[in-house]
Formats: sequence, C-alpha cells, structure tokens
Amino acid sequence: MDIDKLSVLKLIPKNQISQRSIAQISNYSLGKVNQLVNQLKREEYITSDSGLTSKGKKYVNSHHPQQATILAAGYGLRMVPINTEEPKGLLEVHGEPLIERIIKQLHEVGITDIKIVVGFMKEHYEYLIDEYNVDLIVNPYYAARNNVYSLYLAKDRLTNGYIIPCDIWFKNNPFSTLEDPSWYLFSDKLTVHSQWSISKNFKVRYTKEPGNRMIGIAYLNKADAKVLSNRLTEMVQNKHFDSFWEDALANKKQFLINGRVIPNTEHAEINSYEELMELDSHSDHLKTETIQIIENTLKVDKAKIHDIKTLKKGMTNRSFSFMCQGKRYIMRIPGEGTEKFIDRREEYDVYQQIKNEPYTETVLYLNPGNGYKLSEFLEGTRNSNPQDWQDVTDSMVLLRKFHQEQYQVKRSFDIWKQIEFYEKLRDAPSAYRDFALTKDSVLKLKPFIKENIRQWCLCHIDANADNFLVNKERKIFLIDWEYAGMQDSDLDIAMYAIYAGYDKHDFDKLIDIYYQGKYDEVTRYKIYAYAAVGGLLWSNWCEYKQSLGLDFGEYSIAQYRYAKEYSKLVNRYLEKKNA
Repeated sequence: MDIDKLSVLKLIPKNQISQRSIAQISNYSLGKVNQLVNQLKREEYITSDSGLTSKGKKYVNSHHPQQATILAAGYGLRMVPINTEEPKGLLEVHGEPLIERIIKQLHEVGITDIKIVVGFMKEHYEYLIDEYNVDLIVNPYYAARNNVYSLYLAKDRLTNGYIIPCDIWFKNNPFSTLEDPSWYLFSDKLTVHSQWSISKNFKVRYTKEPGNRMIGIAYLNKADAKVLSNRLTEMVQNKHFDSFWEDALANKKQFLINGRVIPNTEHAEINSYEELMELDSHSDHLKTETIQIIENTLKVDKAKIHDIKTLKKGMTNRSFSFMCQGKRYIMRIPGEGTEKFIDRREEYDVYQQIKNEPYTETVLYLNPGNGYKLSEFLEGTRNSNPQDWQDVTDSMVLLRKFHQEQYQVKRSFDIWKQIEFYEKLRDAPSAYRDFALTKDSVLKLKPFIKENIRQWCLCHIDANADNFLVNKERKIFLIDWEYAGMQDSDLDIAMYAIYAGYDKHDFDKLIDIYYQGKYDEVTRYKIYAYAAVGGLLWSNWCEYKQSLGLDFGEYSIAQYRYAKEYSKLVNRYLEKKNA
C-alpha cells in the first residue's frame, strides 16, 4: 500500500474520525483526503461509513511493527562536557532519560521486542533490562568503529522493525501500530550536511543543494531489511568501520527506501551540550563536575559557555574548547584508565615548577586527584610541522633552552619500568612474532645508555611536533606536560624523531640542529638507542590500547620498527666499538 493511503488508513480506527480531522492531522488537503478515503472504500479496506472492513482489519493486524533496535553504543564525543559521567542515551530532558522516553513511545504502539546496542558506559544501561524487559547487545568495538558495526550486530532482527538512535527526543510519538513501505525519517529543515532531498511523492533524491536533515530513525519491511542486512555484512567484511549505518542505504546516488518528513519543531537531536541547554536548561545533566569546574574557575554561569568544539581525541585524554565572555579555553578530561599510568599529583608538581615560563600554556585549574585541567586557549597558533625545518629548528631551540634550565621535580620517568608496565597492562602475548627477540635487542642497550647520561633534568617525554605550537610571530610554545619527569635530555630528542616518523637522514639532521653541530658519535648513537627504547615503549602502549578497542593505524607498526631497526643499528655499533 502506498504511503498516502496508509497515512489515512492509520487514522481510520480512531473512533470514526472525520475527514476534516484526518486532513488536519495528516496535513493533506480535504479534497485529497476525500480522494484517498474513496480509494480505500473501493479497495474494500474501509466500509461505507468509514469503519474497517474485515479485509482492512486483517491488513492492519498483519502490518503491525514487530520490533525495534536502539543504537546506544557510541561515545557521543560532541556531548562534552556532559558524557564523561553518563552515556548520551541516559541524558535527561524534563526529568526523563531520552532512551526511556523512546521505550515508552514504542510500548504505546504495542512494541515490546526491543534490543539496545550498547558499548560506552554499557553498565549504565543494565537497569533497563528489569525496568522495561529489554535486551542488550554489547558492541565491544564501540571506540574504534562507527554505528555501522552496531547495526551489523543486530542485522538479523531488522524485519518489520524500527532502527532508532538513542539521542533523540520527540514531542509526539513518531511510531505507529501500522507500517508497510520502508522509510527513513527526515526533517523539513534544510542543511548543507545532507545530500538528500525528499520529493512530494516521498522519493529520496540526491542533491548538490542543501538537503533535508537526516534524523536517524527508519522502518524496514521484510524485503528492504534483507537488502540492508546484506549491505551491512558487505561493509563490515570490507572493513568500512568508519561509516555510519545510513551509508548502507545509499548506493552511489540512489537511496534505497522512501523518505518520511516531519516538521523540525517536532523533534530535537541531543548531540551537544548546547542542544541540551536549549531544550532543557534545568536538566540535571548540565550540572556535571566539568561544568561546575568551569563555572567556579571563571566565575560565570553555565549559560555563558558556548561554541563548544571537541578537539582531536588524544591517546590518553578527551578535550574540548569553548568560548566564554569573548575568550576561548580548553578543558581536558582524562581518558578511561589513565590513572593506571599517569600520576596526576606528579603532573601537578611539574606545572607548579614551570607555571611562570612564557613558553607554556596558562593553566587556570588542575586537579591533582583526577587530572581535570582548564587552561587558556593559545589564540592564533598552529601545531608545528616536523617537515618544516624552520619549525623544527625553533622547536629544538626551545627544547634546548628548557633543558638547560635544569628544573628538578620528584618524579623520574623510568622508561624501562614503563616498558614492562605497558606490557603487563596488555595482559596477552604480543601480536608481533619476533617480539621477544626485539625486546631482548632493546634491553641490551640499557648499560650503554646508563653509562653515557650527561644531563639529567626535567624532560617533557611527550615532545612531539603536535605539542609545539607556533604563533604568527613565530613564537614557540610547548604544551601538555602530563608525562614529564626527570630523565636524560637526549630522550626528548629521540621522542620528537620517532613521533615525526623520521628516517636516519632526518634523524641526524634533528640531532645536529639541537646540538648546533657540537656533539660526539657516542651521543648520536645514544639518541638512536633512545629511539629503539621509545619505539618499544609506544609499541607496547599501542598494543595495550588495541586490547581496549583503539587502533592507532600505521603509528603502532612504525614504533615497533624503530624498536627493531634502531636496536640492531646501535648493537652493531657497540659490537664494532668493543671489538
């Protein structure tokens, strides 16, 4: 049955509703409603007095949606600073969690077979099993794969069912007791972020102009559910994990199912702090620790916080920037499990030492207990470019100056212990077949390094190009000191090189720049040795993070190659030297 007739038939069982009322609810003209009602009468779905015939009742009963799948696995990174304490599906609007409202609306139309795909903070959803008799599907790869994988895990239960994101709020119930053609829900609001436009006959057309905003809800009949299931399987087999599930509905410039359009005022997508603030400024979830820190430190009300931008997710933290009273700031939120390998009290001590230096960020708040940090945004700066040798030279001048200041702190960065620590955190054999041989080759360098340490001082440890910022006047800043501790200053040089992916030629050029040409052969090979040690350290780190579902791509293999190749290089040098 086509969508127009179905829209009218849905309203017929409601107490002999008048055609005028149908026109008001459906937004069809009275003339069109009259036409559709007459067609339904001729096809014997409704009686002459607009009641359901036996054929109509049979159709209604056989086209009742059977199930629903709610997608709630993702981080919701745009929700910062909220989702550090609660997953986005449990954010409350007017005292009601988003996902509970969705479940109740499904129950209103008789759908009780509900499964929720969870991942991030999955334990927080457990109570729904008892409260609403739902089932949970756990996506263990939520951190590294988009929701195409979440829906793939539920691909066998799409027939005659709804697909629903967890972060959406509807004024009126969007679900129905009667469905037939498949559809995907769009808003009447146009946006440059959509390439799909909905025609008057509900066809979805590709457009280069702003398209209808995609809402994320769909209904699938049996035939289309099979097609989508096959496409999801194909995408996962081809490892298209960075895709969204809606990508499976698109075949080149064709959309596989019809569209359904609702007024933009009928719903709200809660994808950000500001969207929740706009919908419910009194929501308890706007009273998070992060927001309270900002309010207390800057002495402002949360309404002054705006233009929130999620920054690139780092290896250990999540961070976001925001505007407040004409100035931009950065808030750092420690990542899951960070407390295992970073002592925030020791980080606090480092910042206390260097807080008056003009080359580091201005920290306004740093909690030595949990690592939350609020700092001023360095306006007009960019990350230094390790392929731009002027940037490299300026960065090395600053690094050398910092080392020469000989700061002293209690913390020492014992790189050998850290290698073992990350390996134990991994709690599984290495994926590299020759790991034992490579590790043994690296450990052989320990006496050589120990015998040739000449400057033991406060080091940055994480001295990669991204942590050197350059402003328009070419002033250099060095930020993010969470790993900093007492170490051999030559380790910082090696760390810069292996982060940058330098080959031996560029490595030598870097050493020459730092030392201004005044160094001996032993120093050069010791820095090579640190490249091997650092490579093993970060390789172990990457393997540990991969066990948690995070993948750092080529970076992890590159670090292992430094461990293997540079340990061989230095050991051959030592063998010749000692022969």
